[in-house]
Amino acid sequence: MKKSLGLMLFPGFQIVDLAAVTVFEVANAMPGGPYYDMHMLSEHGGAVMSSAGVPVVTQRFDAPAFDTIMVAGSMDLIRSTPGFLDFLREASLASRRTASICTGAFCLAEAGLLDGLRVTTHWALARELQRLYPKAKVEEDRIFIQSDNVWSSAGMTACIDLALALVEADHGAELARAVARKMVVYHRRTGGQSQFSALLELEPKSDRIQTALTYAKRNLRKPLSVDELADAAHLSRRQFSRAFRLETGQSPAKAVETLRVEAARNMIEEGNHAIDVVAREVGFDDPERMRRAFIRAYGVPPQAIKRAARSVA
Repeated sequence: MKKSLGLMLFPGFQIVDLAAVTVFEVANAMPGGPYYDMHMLSEHGGAVMSSAGVPVVTQRFDAPAFDTIMVAGSMDLIRSTPGFLDFLREASLASRRTASICTGAFCLAEAGLLDGLRVTTHWALARELQRLYPKAKVEEDRIFIQSDNVWSSAGMTACIDLALALVEADHGAELARAVARKMVVYHRRTGGQSQFSALLELEPKSDRIQTALTYAKRNLRKPLSVDELADAAHLSRRQFSRAFRLETGQSPAKAVETLRVEAARNMIEEGNHAIDVVAREVGFDDPERMRRAFIRAYGVPPQAIKRAARSVA
């Protein structure tokens, strides 16, 4: 039996959120499908303009009962209308689960649906969500979260991870993996995975430093001396060390540690690997060295990250 999903849109919604719909569309084309019946909803029906200027045809709010009701997000915070909030409250009560994408979490909070629940949103607005709605338990560095019957995701492409997680919850991991392969994306990131990327945070300005960082990320099990990285960048040791610090604000050794910590965290969150195995795979000499690096980066040891990942799995 197909499950009905209603995606609530509003003028100015972020069009990338429709990528979540593609996950369900692809799932429908898999053997055994169709699995989902999608409905684009809005307060007044008809064409609703996205923030990109592309209109999407919707149906007017009507019967509130869906298997899943979802709320899209927006580039900027948009105050919900009373009619939008009334339907969201009714639909949340009548539906099996409620979900938000990006700043859609603000709509859920405004409707009073997040009191006492864990929630995430785009990292840039997470603290504002917590400030405005102190009864919600905002976790700003999460890809998605399930708390009771409410699911929420970070911004932009995190809607794909959320939708894949919903498919997995409904129909199992194999279907979710098949959908991810069809969409040419990695299988969904775990909910506890960080919203941040070490390579993005370092922001190298030149191709040569970017090449060295990419080389390091692909060869974390190696010692990765400054000489080795300089060779990868086709620079002398002196030129490389100077350019690296100017472009990233870090020493090569510190940047490599950052990459190793991120890779270790991903392994811990996405699998059931022993801590000493993780340390070896990402190039730390021993688990104690990795523990100290985790505390410097996250304020907690790897074991705490592992426990947190298990709690949201």
